[in-house]
Amino acid sequence: MSSGRKLTFGKTHLIRPKGEHKATVVWLHGLGDVGSSWVPALQDLQLENIKWLVPTAPVQSVAVMGGFPVNAWFDVGSLSEDEPNDLEGLDASAAHIAKLLSEEPADVKLGVGGFSQGAATSLYSTACSVLGSYGDGSDFPCKLDITVTISGWLPSARTLQHRFREKPHATEQAKNYPIFMGHGTSDDIVLYKYGQKSASTLQGMGFDSIDFKTYQWLGHTTSSAEMKDIFAFFKEKLQLEA
Repeated sequence: MSSGRKLTFGKTHLIRPKGEHKATVVWLHGLGDVGSSWVPALQDLQLENIKWLVPTAPVQSVAVMGGFPVNAWFDVGSLSEDEPNDLEGLDASAAHIAKLLSEEPADVKLGVGGFSQGAATSLYSTACSVLGSYGDGSDFPCKLDITVTISGWLPSARTLQHRFREKPHATEQAKNYPIFMGHGTSDDIVLYKYGQKSASTLQGMGFDSIDFKTYQWLGHTTSSAEMKDIFAFFKEKLQLEA
């Protein structure tokens, strides 16, 4: 995949598995953050069969920040379905995920996940994996096996819906693909209703194995209860050791 916009991705942090390596998961931070901030939380999950790759987004101008340059996976103005999609930025970040996973052993499961804008990028990349191509039509080079998101939404929803309608086989391949979506009812950044709507949109595209978890009174953050649910989801879906 080629991109006309030159984006420089930051440092990727590696958390090595303490047990047998059964899965590799790329975890994406939120808007304006860096990868290192999520390392302690991922280590605390104590999923000893997972290798974590925690990259840092490139610095770029973001409309919702008044054009101020921050670490961002793509440019975003609002969460409205009518908002113009930064497909170039989304494709570039999805390609970075694929590149990070490209050298993993063939017998290792591949996953993606993240928080807020990182969650949105994860869902977009998941759709590209199932479709087999990026938004620009070039081939997506790897097959993802699991997706976990916190306080996220589905970007480029209308474009993705159109692409799935054009490729009926993708709807079939989306069946049984495991997705965890956690969202707090008091989230004032990515509203709870956006998370709900995104889950419904994904289900309409064929993703019938979405576990959408609601956390009462939780804002735009995570919680110990949510992290316990994420631990259980990974353990069950990837058949990991305790």
